[in-house]
Amino acid sequence: MIRKIVAAALACTALSSPALAQTAAPGTDAEDNIVVTAARTILPPNALPLTVDVIGKDALDRQLQISGSVTDAVATLTPSFSPTRQKLSGSGETLRGRSPLYAINGIPQSTPMRDGSRDGFTIDGFFVVRVELIYGSNALQGIGGTGGIVNQVTVGAPQEEGFGGRFLLQGTADDGFSGDGIGGKVAGLVQYKAGRFDATFGAAWDKRGAFYDGEGRRVGLNLTQGETQDSRTLSLFARLGYELSSSARLDLIASRYELKGDGDYVAVAGNRALGIPTSAVRGTPPGKSAQNRTESVALSLTDSDLGGGNFVSQIFFNRSRDTFGGEINTQSTFQDPAIAPQGTLFDQSQNRSRKLGAKFSYERAVPGFEDLTLTIGFDALVDKTEQALIATGRVWVPPSDFRSLAPFGQANLKLFDGVVRLAGGVRWENVKIKIDDYHTLASTTYVACSATVTTNCGLSTYGGVDVAGGKPKFDDLLINGGIILEPWQGIRAYASYAEGFTVPDIGRITRAVKITGVDIDNYLDISPIVSNNREIGVELKRGPLDASATYFWSSSDKGQLLIARPDRIFDVQRQRVEIEGLELNLRVATPVDGLKLGVGYAHLKGRYDSDSTNPDGIVDTDLDGSNISPDRLNLNASYNKGAVSALVQTQFFLKRDFHGKANPNPLNNFGGYTITDASIRYQTGFGGLSLSVQNLFDKFYIDYSSDTREATDTPVAAYFAGRGRTFTLGWDYRF
Repeated sequence: MIRKIVAAALACTALSSPALAQTAAPGTDAEDNIVVTAARTILPPNALPLTVDVIGKDALDRQLQISGSVTDAVATLTPSFSPTRQKLSGSGETLRGRSPLYAINGIPQSTPMRDGSRDGFTIDGFFVVRVELIYGSNALQGIGGTGGIVNQVTVGAPQEEGFGGRFLLQGTADDGFSGDGIGGKVAGLVQYKAGRFDATFGAAWDKRGAFYDGEGRRVGLNLTQGETQDSRTLSLFARLGYELSSSARLDLIASRYELKGDGDYVAVAGNRALGIPTSAVRGTPPGKSAQNRTESVALSLTDSDLGGGNFVSQIFFNRSRDTFGGEINTQSTFQDPAIAPQGTLFDQSQNRSRKLGAKFSYERAVPGFEDLTLTIGFDALVDKTEQALIATGRVWVPPSDFRSLAPFGQANLKLFDGVVRLAGGVRWENVKIKIDDYHTLASTTYVACSATVTTNCGLSTYGGVDVAGGKPKFDDLLINGGIILEPWQGIRAYASYAEGFTVPDIGRITRAVKITGVDIDNYLDISPIVSNNREIGVELKRGPLDASATYFWSSSDKGQLLIARPDRIFDVQRQRVEIEGLELNLRVATPVDGLKLGVGYAHLKGRYDSDSTNPDGIVDTDLDGSNISPDRLNLNASYNKGAVSALVQTQFFLKRDFHGKANPNPLNNFGGYTITDASIRYQTGFGGLSLSVQNLFDKFYIDYSSDTREATDTPVAAYFAGRGRTFTLGWDYRF
């Protein structure tokens, strides 16, 4: 702590905000002068010493037409982001090997106490005008950003008097134009401005059919975690604004998102040894289909000229309800002979979370010393979360209260007319968790009888354990600092250090307690994750070239590993984790007017201390596919001239073997695959017509998540193929 106090004092006297160098992801339309709101500063991107990508509206819409979701769009354009599972759940999807924080206009969608992994599906991309990606561990948005921040910025206020808006119609079909593979989307947005007042209202409805793989089979379903296929989505959006003065605004933004599975199919087990994936047939799953619902309201007051500085304030409310589906075969975790005979009890779970938060910041140049910009702020968050079993009314994850208070200070010093910038700051995180006394599920203590286990086993071991609740408190002073060199316009180099702070998935930990005598007040497994991120990068933006190279490495003494159990429910293991990686991006404007070529590459390596019983702090085993993404090479070519725009992109996911002291199962080694997508759009006098093709060459492949975990799963119920060739035809109109 003394080290941090000294370092913080030095940072505050000379340095600046932990924010970011901007490079546009290949195929994006980010502008150099855009304000990256997730960085919590209005300083230009070249004043900030970390990595940020901005996916502009045009690029985002192209990717949405290809894949259908913001998460898929981000994953496609970001080489160091895991390939998505193409499921409702994003469990195991990482950015730079760690979990990202999803946010909408800075409002956190991730739930710190019990991560339902649905945070990538909380708003329809139709209402998103850009996505800001801040890479690496940092505390810019508070709890949760150990891998980075994925901030979705929604439609802004209208700028012209009167009415305006946008409409979208889309139809989607698999390669065989199967009747149950047909999907469609209808979305509309209307805006109105009259003097100081403005209003925006919109709705988007999306019906997704069944997915088919490259060999014409239905893609299998994960009934528990949930699907985007065979589902319906309704997303509502509203924004009301009032200009208090020429510089001050009051905005109220509300959204509601609900995705429901139709429940038309059941899974058919595959065969990993023969390369046959899990498939699906018509059927009726038990219980309620997997679904999620998110509601969010935020009130913000901003003033860009308050006392010569920029004032930003926001209060928000967010509520989510994630329903996990039920499996045909009853899950062992939910068994309790006191309720029903062993092996007969059906149940399913539901996450319930409510967040109330506030954010305040004030930024201005120091009077008389305009080269020094200071920022002060304060964040507060209260989260109440539980996970209940809705068929029997039991509690799986006990109700948990989370409170975070975090004042912060940042500074940015410009030297030698901007050739050198120093940046740094501090943030004090103060977290309190409250969990009442609770009793774990009966199955947590169950021991099966076997040839080697003949006593203290069987039915008599059901019962669970009593766990003493508590109010543990955690606090830490987080520091960040960096230096930026820009000897010539468009040529930059930077180096930075930043600390991130989050709590592990406490719900997974508390529900898995199986020994007596545990007291939450001193249970080390719920202690926070503090990650240390170091980064160096260079950037070139001159003439036809837009290039960047970044090397980063991060570590955490008590990281979070997801460990899959035989019943496909994940537990958490707390071990030391170290991750390093290299990111390369190049974008070139060719002599052909309107034609640009791009390439992106990411190499990641992650290891952890596998000695879970007596950890020695030495990382000795590779992180598996549940925790780190494969190396990837992205190639793309885009054309935009006049009424025509087109895109072709190819993603090479490179093979990876896992090694180490823990002897990872070689069946989980990743074989790699290549996917190509394409799209074309023509702007007519009455809207734009577009045609997109996902997986252009109808490649059959097993998705990365399925290929790299649960090698001994029997029956093979989670061995999923990726989506085959899929067509999307769309029409959009603006007025």
